[in-house]
Amino acid sequence: MIAGFDHVVIAVRDLAAATAAYETLLGRSAQRQDTRDGVATTLIALDNTAVELIAPDGEGEGGQRLIAALESGEGLKSLVFATPDIERLHTRCERVGLDPAAIGPPASSRHSASTWRTFRTNTQRTNGVRLFFLERDTPLTPSPRTDSSVLGLDHVVIRSADMERAAALYGARLGLDMRLDREVRGHRLMFFRCGDAIVEIAHDASRKTDQLWGLSWRVANADAARERLASTGADVSEVRQGMKLGTRVFTVRDNTCGVPTLMIEQNSASDA
Repeated sequence: MIAGFDHVVIAVRDLAAATAAYETLLGRSAQRQDTRDGVATTLIALDNTAVELIAPDGEGEGGQRLIAALESGEGLKSLVFATPDIERLHTRCERVGLDPAAIGPPASSRHSASTWRTFRTNTQRTNGVRLFFLERDTPLTPSPRTDSSVLGLDHVVIRSADMERAAALYGARLGLDMRLDREVRGHRLMFFRCGDAIVEIAHDASRKTDQLWGLSWRVANADAARERLASTGADVSEVRQGMKLGTRVFTVRDNTCGVPTLMIEQNSASDA
């Protein structure tokens, strides 16, 4: 019932600056900007997901909630899963105790005739992580890219103090396929397949609730992607071998709006 990620939501204070930063980071152009309920948004679509940047703008309950959320800093705030059958997924969430809100009426952007419907689950039932589920009548069209642009999302990192509870949520309740559960450098990691990307759960005993933490972006050539970002003045690490066999990675240390960010080049042998 979950087809993959529709988009990730990053809360920021200055939408124009954040949009410029993510256009540079991803090597893609923003597709649309909207404002409603006191929240301004920008969307950048990639091959397998999109990034939605949100910032307070004017009056509205949504804007007030976002201002409160930004008190803890900018960063990754929500995951939005894609589904082809929102009624069926809503029923499943009810049956497995996730206390979903009602499915919202069809919504649209002023820049597009396409519509979507969405609902969210109770954040307490999802251990502190804000999860939404969305069905579109028309898929997003990715922004044009170059050889050094980001292709799409490789994985989302969630930190959790209770790995068994996280396994029950993402595996048993949401139905994602657990691909790996292992110790890496003294830390337990779990990986769940979500479309052609991954939800990675990392053990963090200091957490009281789960935390959306970081993003890993897929690139065709790590050297080319690093050179492109370095030429813009970005603070990037050297390219190194990744923890997974056959991967090459580098870290982006600034201009990510508070989101720990990794770029990863994979080959076919390194797929999870």
